Amino acid sequence: MRIVFMGTPEFAVPSLQMLIAYPGAEVAGVFTQPDRPRGRGKKLMPSPVKAAALAAGIPVFQPEKIRRDGMDQLRDLKPDLCVTAAFGQILSKEILEIPPMGNINVHASLLPKHRGSAPIAWAIMTGDRKCGVTTMMMDEGIDTGDMLLRKETEIRENETCGELTERLSLLGAEALRETLEKLEAGTLQRIPQNHEEMTYDPMLKKEMGEADFARTAEEIRCLINGLNPWPCVSIPWEEDRMKLLRAERTDGSGTPGEILKADPKNGLVIACGDGAVRILEVQAPGGKKMRPEDYFRGHPFRQISD
Repeated sequence: MRIVFMGTPEFAVPSLQMLIAYPGAEVAGVFTQPDRPRGRGKKLMPSPVKAAALAAGIPVFQPEKIRRDGMDQLRDLKPDLCVTAAFGQILSKEILEIPPMGNINVHASLLPKHRGSAPIAWAIMTGDRKCGVTTMMMDEGIDTGDMLLRKETEIRENETCGELTERLSLLGAEALRETLEKLEAGTLQRIPQNHEEMTYDPMLKKEMGEADFARTAEEIRCLINGLNPWPCVSIPWEEDRMKLLRAERTDGSGTPGEILKADPKNGLVIACGDGAVRILEVQAPGGKKMRPEDYFRGHPFRQISD
């Protein structure tokens, strides 16, 4: 079975590696997003999927728009099946019709909930208690195709989007392997989504890190944990901004956004519209990630008054 894989971020790497090791499968090529500038130096860097594919000796293709620039390359590879996982591009009807066995997508939510490009972050931000992955047959819609197999897991207490993404990437590879096994055995069933139960989440934007602390402590907790590692909630700090990377609810009251505690013993506690949040991990401007208690041992807090 000749397979073409399409994916970009770290989430997709375990699925690619599973396909490389899958008996009887040949990964004929990998499509991924073009190299993007990253870091302070804005140096062009390959995607995690590109790095994994090159390490395995698999040809890599990086069209800016696959539906415009990658059609001939995909046809030339003659795939029996295409597999996508967080590719980051919409596939046209013409592309979907190329592989005779269709296109299987690994989506990081329990469909039909959390369609869209950032399902893991939104699962945390909306306060879900469980999440998971769904393999599905792709159609022309955005995450609207028939479901094939779902695997779910509990969202752990104060788990961040980055941590949950790592766990779901492994769960996604496991779901994909079982999906291929059922496909080869002829036992794979297609389950239409109930579109009345669907939710669609927008892309994450940098402005979402400007938290409104007039919201409840639970909402702020979910926002902080859900936006880590990007774009991260931050607050004004010493003429710059302090990133808040992990939080839990705690007792306390005050003007929303007021810093109630900031010291080596109590850490950092911020008032919300209802209750307060204790910040469990921070990153000061130009600094490393650390516990607030450790930060305040070397940086005594000065309350800034108007």
